[in-house]
Amino acid sequence: MPTEKRFTSLKEFYPFYLTEHSDFVCRTLHFVGTGLVICLGIVGLIRLDWKFFVLMPIAGYGFAWVGHYFFEKNKPAAFANPFYSLAADFMMFWHIISFQLPKKMAESKKLYP
Repeated sequence: MPTEKRFTSLKEFYPFYLTEHSDFVCRTLHFVGTGLVICLGIVGLIRLDWKFFVLMPIAGYGFAWVGHYFFEKNKPAAFANPFYSLAADFMMFWHIISFQLPKKMAESKKLYP
């Protein structure tokens, strides 16, 4: 069984993360989940209601894991790299809304063909 690659920085991890999200539907589900996480966090802060914070991991991971299991057909990167994966989710979200994702995906494919 091959060993998991160890990453020493988020900068090193992010290109690998993008290659694990090559399927459009998987990325879209991540985007929806991360967007819900952001909204739930804001509403939780505004209403000072902890229930919204409890829903955050369910919304975020729920959408992401559906994308991986049914569309990407791979194991979520969060299993091996939970903190880098969480940060990379937000980076990918930003790269989607700022229209930088196609460039970032192309760069990642050069590193991980």
